[in-house]
Amino acid sequence: MSTNPRPAVRVEAAPAAAAPRVHRVAREAALVLSGAVAIALIGQIALPLPFTPVPVTLGTFAALGVGGVLGSRRGLAAVSLFAAAAALGAPVLAGGNGGITASFGYVLGYGLAALLAGRAGATSVSRGAGAMAALRASAVRVGLMLLASALVYAPGLVWLKAATGASWGAVLAMGLAPFVIGDLLKSFAAALLPRPTALR
Repeated sequence: MSTNPRPAVRVEAAPAAAAPRVHRVAREAALVLSGAVAIALIGQIALPLPFTPVPVTLGTFAALGVGGVLGSRRGLAAVSLFAAAAALGAPVLAGGNGGITASFGYVLGYGLAALLAGRAGATSVSRGAGAMAALRASAVRVGLMLLASALVYAPGLVWLKAATGASWGAVLAMGLAPFVIGDLLKSFAAALLPRPTALR
């Protein structure tokens, strides 16, 4: 008969790291969902034009702002969620519309815009930097926002041509010319939006 004591049974608690991980995932999901909702709501501010199926909206500004504030990864995820909802028919597009419309290519372009706007939002100047450094950083930020806004047109114009069958001249008249000045203003405005320190 053995007199050796039985080994104690060790009961391990759940890893303490699980709770912070769940919190982090929930926070990221909430930020992405908030970004998608922001794009949908801000994009409702629209002005239909009689000569084009593409309305004047603040959708591009919303995509730039979400990307700039939340960052590239979250911004792209927010646009993807927004685009998926629109494709499934949810009334998230301008005027409460949904579905894959003739202007859906611009929605896809929002993803490219959000990606680059995230880079623009990450452009900052450390405290104590001189005026020239701040000016250069601002110029880079504005330049990236302008380029991000221009990227929306790449899939937008191609999709519009495929959907309407119009000539390239007509497509540019319907899908580019009426929006250039407004998009310039939106880009400058989006460049002014700060990214909170907690989201960097």
